[in-house]
Amino acid sequence: MIENLKKYDVYVYILFAYLFSLACRYIWVYQFSGYEPFYWHGKLMINTNDGYFFATVVKDMLTGSNPDNQLLQTAIDTYPGTVYSVYYLAKFLPFSLDTIILYIPAFVSSLIVIPIILIMRLYKLTFVGFLAALLASITWSFYNRTMIGYFDTDMYALVFPVFILYYIMKFVQDDKLLTMLIASLITAFYVVFYPQGYAAITAIFVAFIAYGIVFIKDKKQFYLSLVFMSIALIKIMLLIKVLLLIAFFFVSKQEVLRKERTPLYIAIASIVFFILAGDGYALILSKISWYTKTGEVNGTLHFYDVAQTIREAGKIPFEVFADRISGSIFSFVLALGGYTLLIFKRKEFLLFLPLVGIGFFAYIGGLRFTVYAIPAMSLGAVYIFYFIFERLMSNDVIKRSALLVVTLLLLYPNIEHIVQYKVPTVFNKEEVQVLEKLKTISSPKDYTLTWWDYGYPIWYYSDTNTLIDGGKHHSDNFIISKILTTDSQVQAANLARVAVEEYASKHLKYTPVANYIFEKNATISLDANTILDEMSLSDYKLPKKTRDIYLYLPNRMLNILPTIAVFSNLDLNSGQQGKPPFFFLSRNFKQVGDKLLLGNGISFLNNTGELELGRQKVRIKHFSVVEYDKTGKLHKQDQILDYSSQLNMIYMKNYNTILVLDDKMYNSVFIQLFVFENYDRELFEPVILNPLVKIYKLKR
Repeated sequence: MIENLKKYDVYVYILFAYLFSLACRYIWVYQFSGYEPFYWHGKLMINTNDGYFFATVVKDMLTGSNPDNQLLQTAIDTYPGTVYSVYYLAKFLPFSLDTIILYIPAFVSSLIVIPIILIMRLYKLTFVGFLAALLASITWSFYNRTMIGYFDTDMYALVFPVFILYYIMKFVQDDKLLTMLIASLITAFYVVFYPQGYAAITAIFVAFIAYGIVFIKDKKQFYLSLVFMSIALIKIMLLIKVLLLIAFFFVSKQEVLRKERTPLYIAIASIVFFILAGDGYALILSKISWYTKTGEVNGTLHFYDVAQTIREAGKIPFEVFADRISGSIFSFVLALGGYTLLIFKRKEFLLFLPLVGIGFFAYIGGLRFTVYAIPAMSLGAVYIFYFIFERLMSNDVIKRSALLVVTLLLLYPNIEHIVQYKVPTVFNKEEVQVLEKLKTISSPKDYTLTWWDYGYPIWYYSDTNTLIDGGKHHSDNFIISKILTTDSQVQAANLARVAVEEYASKHLKYTPVANYIFEKNATISLDANTILDEMSLSDYKLPKKTRDIYLYLPNRMLNILPTIAVFSNLDLNSGQQGKPPFFFLSRNFKQVGDKLLLGNGISFLNNTGELELGRQKVRIKHFSVVEYDKTGKLHKQDQILDYSSQLNMIYMKNYNTILVLDDKMYNSVFIQLFVFENYDRELFEPVILNPLVKIYKLKR
């Protein structure tokens, strides 16, 4: 296929591919256009919890809305590129912050098409690069984590590395230090926008060293180019790093650096300094360890590890693995073959191996990593057909047409996925209304206690603080789990007050307060279990109250309540897990004769008041019905069928939900306060009672 581009043709390719990527992402907006539950103040809300972390930081910078949140400064220190870029966009553009955080993922992530097209242009295969860019821009995994509404640093995760690879590959061709200066500057900025990417870029740097020693060690500028990348990866202030890179670029032109072995010695010195000053290798190993560990966190105390419950951190089926990288198993196999062929034809594509390796690690480490393999696999998927058609066809028009057709076939399963991927917003309108109401009755120094999934949105909409959230959810998960699932409302109230006051007064930030509470008391010969038992006493001595505490209990938490219970259903001293509580939720039940079929082999016998659990029949203790009238008032009916039984059944009529649960879960704080609105009036005060969300204020 003859490359015969006119001067501006490459820009046309880039513009078309970019608009294609945006258009595909706009499908989600079109699908929910006008759907009121997903809109707030006339704006479609975002669909990722973590997005509210950065949004809250920016909102606080703009309005001072969250002055007592201990964690916001960490976001500014760790993700300054993300925070300040959005801050200045919101400050100077005529768009609201809600609009910016909704659309920016699509506009940033779609830039991926540029380096992919430019990479193939290096080899006079711009049309192949264009088609590969179309594919890469919307492949499952990349789309899922960069769609409109997915406001997170993932939008930078892949764009920067592929740009860096383009300039490294360009350097392999032109041997110009200016090219490596650009690659190094992009690297320096990358870790400011996406610090997690430091490990990936370190791996790319190592691959470049190995590639260079084998294939281009005789190039004049190779060794000096390593100095640029070493400087870019040293962990120092961005401004200093940029000045050093520019300064070295001008110094490198001096004759003294061009003596026979001087570049080699300088390169070795810079790499040694990078190894000593950087932590890329340690970061890689720590990430692998975190995503592959399966046991409990061990130390002085034993806590259940959150990594065990995160879907994206678990092993995935091969079909899912292949779909997320290439759209289908068939496409994946073709892509792998094509990428292998690319390496055989052009050794420079070995430089993609670190990203491919990280992407393939997803098979055991979790689905989030699949995104890294997409650029190379997309190039491979298109290239293998280019390779075949070059040998079967002589007419360039026919070859291009055939290549376009097969690319459309490769695109089809990915576009189909986009159409079907109707991910909802994090919260709906009614839930946000509840949080906005909470904001009017609370203070920014107050704490709202709930599961970590809802932490960041609570920051953003209510301006209150949380004990656990999307980034701080380690040992303190035990505390929130215990508060929500204990059958002692006294224990829940006391633990909430102790945890919040200790955390706030000690300014612990990301340090878990659970360790502090229990280890501090251990010095007076009280183990964790004894401390918890004492908190069940009404005369337990509490710290001075300095702020209000609210319990946030949403209906959606019912779906994950068994998972939440796991975190406190263990002995902190030994790490021994307790007997799992029985909890079953059914929304697809149906009456067949005298049986109410609940699913999973569970049925309720109307005539006898028994549950069928497979072949076993068990009597019900409580049969409860809860229902709201037209005024929103909750009505409860309760029958005790067999007081000796330990299983209970709740029919939540307005929710079309039936719960089957044991005594422990039936009497838990969450079930009693949310489902029944049964609360100890000396401990709690209801401030918002909404069928979707109920919020109680702690009185002590």
